[in-house]
Amino acid sequence: MTAELSGDIRPAKYPQRVRNELRFRTLSVQRSERVASHFQRVVLTGADLAGFVSAGFDDHTKLFFPQAGVPYQAPTVGDEGIIWPAESRPLARDYTPLFNAQRNELTFDFYLHQSGIASDWAQQAKPGDTLIIGGPRGSLVVPEDYHWQLYVCDETGMPALLRRLEALSTLATPVDVTALIALEDAASKAYFDHLSGFNLQWFVGAERAQIPERLQQLSVPAEDYFLWLTGEGETVKQYCQIFENNGIDQQLLRAVAYWHSK
Repeated sequence: MTAELSGDIRPAKYPQRVRNELRFRTLSVQRSERVASHFQRVVLTGADLAGFVSAGFDDHTKLFFPQAGVPYQAPTVGDEGIIWPAESRPLARDYTPLFNAQRNELTFDFYLHQSGIASDWAQQAKPGDTLIIGGPRGSLVVPEDYHWQLYVCDETGMPALLRRLEALSTLATPVDVTALIALEDAASKAYFDHLSGFNLQWFVGAERAQIPERLQQLSVPAEDYFLWLTGEGETVKQYCQIFENNGIDQQLLRAVAYWHSK
């Protein structure tokens, strides 16, 4: 992997962080459906969605799941911080929000895996069920018009990548987008079937080990680029090492561990 240097480099445009008011919302399941074999799409709605803001394509919204014997009621937020009823906080996981303001719908796509509180809830979700969500507390707003863009993820990052690609597909001037996507099962490719015009490279099963080599082969331009690296924590560290000490502007590289194997 090399960064091509030139003598005339324009000032970079950088992602910007914004803060949101911390709010907790109690929403109802409107519908739930299986998509691309391994994702459960749960659509939520309710009056509490008023004022919902999510400015970053990879925002994290915290989902709190009901559990037997644990009071299930949204907390209050005040000068003393967050206060849960009976000081009992439900288990939570972070997910990417897919918000449609016109329809007043908030969608979460759950990658289904063996036995997990979020995955189990999503598979059983039915219309009328209640879910408490919090945030997003803040967003990283990444400009959409970088000429050269690289995205790396596994199934856990696919909803965020979906949100990004759908936004990029509406740009008046096309951008050069490459995505390296690691999959357990090739059936998950169907998750992006409605999109076109992007260079999606798939690494299925044992092929996932080839991603570091592929990253080393890439030639990143000297300007007007953005890199997004996600996945399992140690794997993301490995990806990042490829882009160290080679002229890459670290403000134009976003690396996020979406899960940890240990």
